[in-house]
Amino acid sequence: MDSQTSQSSQAPHPPHTFQVDLRGLVDLLSHHLYSSPKVYLRELLQNAVDAITARRAEEPDAPARVRLFAGDGGLRVEDSGIGLTEADVHDLLATIGRSSKRAEGLQDVRSDFLGQFGIGLLACFVVAERIRVVSRSARTPDAPPVEWTAHDDGSYTVRTLPHEERPEPGTTVHLVARAGAGEWLTEPRVLALARDFGSLLPYDVRVGDEAVTDLPAPWNRSYPSPANRRVALARHCHELFGFTPLDSVELDLPVAGVRGVAYVLPSAVSPAQRAGHRVHLKGMLLTERGEQLLPDWAFFVRCVLDTDSLRPTASRESLYEDETLAAVREALGERIRSWLTGLAAGDPQRLTTFLEVHHLGVKSLARHDEEMLRTMLPWLPFETTDGRLSLEEFAQRHPVVHFTRTVEEYRQVAPIASAQGIGVVNGGYTYDSELVEALPSVRPGTVVAELDADTVTAHLDTVAAADEPALAGFLAAARARLDPLGCDVVLRAFHPLSVPALHLDDRGARHEQARAQAETQADDLWAGILGSLRGSAPRARLVLNHLNPLIRRISSLNDPELIGTATESLYGQALLMAQRPLRPADSALLNRAFIGLLEWATHGESAHGEPTEEQGGH
Repeated sequence: MDSQTSQSSQAPHPPHTFQVDLRGLVDLLSHHLYSSPKVYLRELLQNAVDAITARRAEEPDAPARVRLFAGDGGLRVEDSGIGLTEADVHDLLATIGRSSKRAEGLQDVRSDFLGQFGIGLLACFVVAERIRVVSRSARTPDAPPVEWTAHDDGSYTVRTLPHEERPEPGTTVHLVARAGAGEWLTEPRVLALARDFGSLLPYDVRVGDEAVTDLPAPWNRSYPSPANRRVALARHCHELFGFTPLDSVELDLPVAGVRGVAYVLPSAVSPAQRAGHRVHLKGMLLTERGEQLLPDWAFFVRCVLDTDSLRPTASRESLYEDETLAAVREALGERIRSWLTGLAAGDPQRLTTFLEVHHLGVKSLARHDEEMLRTMLPWLPFETTDGRLSLEEFAQRHPVVHFTRTVEEYRQVAPIASAQGIGVVNGGYTYDSELVEALPSVRPGTVVAELDADTVTAHLDTVAAADEPALAGFLAAARARLDPLGCDVVLRAFHPLSVPALHLDDRGARHEQARAQAETQADDLWAGILGSLRGSAPRARLVLNHLNPLIRRISSLNDPELIGTATESLYGQALLMAQRPLRPADSALLNRAFIGLLEWATHGESAHGEPTEEQGGH
């Protein structure tokens, strides 16, 4: 008895079958797998196209037609494909998600295509409450037509029909709209969706009498001339993306089965903005948001292409990230790079037009690509003291290409340097200083140097020796006032005359200022540590322009206090003109100098303006 019980307890339990809640599955599809109910039409088209492809693999001369008829709250889709037997219906429709492995079965023929027939029809429940499929097999001509009818509650029926119900091989799918989804099955919406998804399909697809396909694709057509081709592609871009491109780039990768075109955006976009590209897979639109199709640096183009090598994700609305996609992405990037280098060699005017809009993207690319750096760097525009120029043109004008690392440094020296004939490039913008420093590597013999305060000061004229003794007291008072701020005062003669004072410093001076400020605010321990870090970097300088009338009047004053207040005002004004951030000490100085000048002006008015009582008595 115990033995029998033991044997009984070890007997295998019968297997159980998963029960699918179709309503829950439809909800999952509509809210999580697919981005929009519109994909139902893509699935219907895909099933029809794959069925025709399967039939033509066996009958090359078989008809290739897909017809869609919308109206009265329903949709009918007819195809001349390979059709289904009753066994096929049970394999492909009744068992969702299972792949048949029969060597001669339809599933085997479909292995090169986009999807599963059953899953494709299941997606139709997003907009339909009932699906009816009537099909007749071309592979088994004697088999009777079969009808499969399914409802969104998960129930379905299968029955065979008389031969006269379906004389010709093929399949017809009937959809009945679910409540609230009727708008998706109207003829205008069906036509728009069919053209969007199926314009590149290789077969005759129509909605009613309206043609859906538009072949060959614009990039595969022959044109009388390159100019005609550019015009036609520009028209296609405007229809597809809503803009007229600066140019178009051919994307032809026969080995990878990729053919298409990249359109260059006519306006600048942020490099961080991810581009949305249109990807067709074997003629069927897969996605309008193929972000991973091109390298990140190629943000200045929008692509449309057809491929037969890339894998779709489960929803068939994006691309699967694998080695094939990585290789295609690199190859497409190479095509765009070749287009840029071709412009540099053969069409500099079009290149200039492109760079005026998208120089930031090319600069980003040039930093990491030696070939692109060598080809494009001389053409890239930069802000300079001679205006907006390419580095090639700027280097031809100046024996030394000076540059600043920050916009603030450039602003404080640009007017003075320009007047003195010093060529300066503003390297404060993204990538610019790094690229200017790379110029000698692509233009041998070019001298590039960072502009510092000593260079600027050296180009300014000194004051005549005969005038120096009379200015000694003025300079002593001015230096005494600015010494606590870590700033020296020098007197030079320079143009333009309208600039009374110029504030010059470099990164070393700014670091020393920051260290000194931190030292004054630290406790004894940290003050000692910071004091030990005191460097020998040059201090900032306030360069006063001896040619400026205001400086001449101030230098003739005999009151050291008034000279000091005026010097503080000139210092503050020079900082503001350079658009430099003000330290708390600088702000306090500006306020003090402003109040001091007001007090001096009002004191002078009462002393020298209105007559006193005694003066009135004379």
